[in-house]
Amino acid sequence: MDKRKVIESRVVQTDLVLPHDTNNHQTLFGGILMKRVDAVASIAARRHCREEVVTASTDSVDFLHPIRPTDSVCLEAFVSWTGKTSMEVFVKVTAENLETGERNIAATAFLTFVAVGSDGKPVNVPGVIPETQEEKKLYETGAGRSDVRKQRRNESKELANFITVNKPWE
Repeated sequence: MDKRKVIESRVVQTDLVLPHDTNNHQTLFGGILMKRVDAVASIAARRHCREEVVTASTDSVDFLHPIRPTDSVCLEAFVSWTGKTSMEVFVKVTAENLETGERNIAATAFLTFVAVGSDGKPVNVPGVIPETQEEKKLYETGAGRSDVRKQRRNESKELANFITVNKPWE
């Protein structure tokens, strides 16, 4: 299967922080940001493989700097590493104070998507060609993150086999 340049999957989305999106600290709700992260990441994954995708996991979301109503929030997503049928998508969230122009990395996230065919079964995805220093660094460290994901998934399956599905009041 062919490889594709990272830039081919890149998605950039900028939006305002509106009052109904903020919490009692007057910062963007984490859950609203996570919804936006999943949306741009899924577009990046689909651009890369040109297939339907499903979110396999949200591997990490690290909130690094508050996002305030005076900020715009810019999400940049791209496929940073690929397996056989899966794609790791990196999302960088930048907050820009619209009054001062100051910019901060507000959050970073890694998500994993699996490409699926019309039958709902996983299909192979193209490899990725990193070009910038940032892309190369993320690509070079991708296999290690994949190993951690596999270990965590196995542990989650073990836990799922142990915990109950009974209703809490039973």
